[in-house]
Amino acid sequence: MTETTLTIQSILAPGLTLCRVALSSKKRALEYIAEQVHQSAEDLSEAQIFNNLVARERLGSTGIGQGIAIPHCRLEGCDKVVGVLITLEEGVAFDAIDNQPVDLLFALIVPKEATSEHLELLSQLAEKFNDHNFCTELRQCTDNAALYNRMTGTP
Repeated sequence: MTETTLTIQSILAPGLTLCRVALSSKKRALEYIAEQVHQSAEDLSEAQIFNNLVARERLGSTGIGQGIAIPHCRLEGCDKVVGVLITLEEGVAFDAIDNQPVDLLFALIVPKEATSEHLELLSQLAEKFNDHNFCTELRQCTDNAALYNRMTGTP
């Protein structure tokens, strides 16, 4: 594998950018992420993605505060990083560090051996989500295309 710097634009597909989804819980959000990734990459196991996301959450919530979560996991048999961006109709309890409900999720599914890329992407996401105005703009999007364009900076 060649060393290339991954960007949010390179890992997020329009089909995995989902605006104002109605989900009732953290568990349901993780199931939904697994379903969506499996639909876009059928060779990846929905059950394995879900189980790995849950296992990662058991180590500590990926809810980083201010209504934002970055659930992520490594996955055996995955050959490229997959990003999933979801805004929720209503926030769900996510055991976030500030105990606030989460309504903005960016999930990362990464190949088992992709450690540096994984950390680089988490850093990029944390930087973007640190911008309160940017997060407000994401939450104001009313359709998948607008959400994708806002996240990737495409006009």
